[in-house]
Amino acid sequence: MRTAGWLVLSVAIVAGLTVAVSRAADEPPAAAPSEAKAPPTAQPPASAVSVTPKDAAPPPSVTIIGASDAHGVLGRDVLSAANEDMGRIVDVIVDRSGRVRAAVIDFGGFLGVGSRKIVVDWNAMRFGAIVNKKDSITLELTKAQVAAAPEYKEDTPMVVLGASGSLQPLQAVQ
Repeated sequence: MRTAGWLVLSVAIVAGLTVAVSRAADEPPAAAPSEAKAPPTAQPPASAVSVTPKDAAPPPSVTIIGASDAHGVLGRDVLSAANEDMGRIVDVIVDRSGRVRAAVIDFGGFLGVGSRKIVVDWNAMRFGAIVNKKDSITLELTKAQVAAAPEYKEDTPMVVLGASGSLQPLQAVQ
């Protein structure tokens, strides 16, 4: 029954396209701009059906987030709970499933000289007071703990520094 319905629909579409092409061939060439006439008011044939290609993507979903509800973190200053300068967030680390796991902080140095990158667990950071670009993020680690951490180098195994008891092991994605 379904096949017969699709066959009828296909024949109707082909018939409608044939009628539209033959009408276009019978019409005189378009008039010059000085001889412009009102556009025809003819309706398309009843058999013409709008067809969407099979592989057309559905429209994306849209979410609106208020300006005071979310903020970017790259480039944000990071302070310790004791208000010590801990550096600036320069990257975010995600696992294979796309879950945010850690942040890379450019720690120490002055104007990028003598600094090194340290990886800290995402759960060791507190974002509560970031309202504008100048607000900082608080890290639940001391300056001494971060200073003692090994340096992060891209494409090498990384040591993720976490607040006591907050680091969860990375689960392998099958």
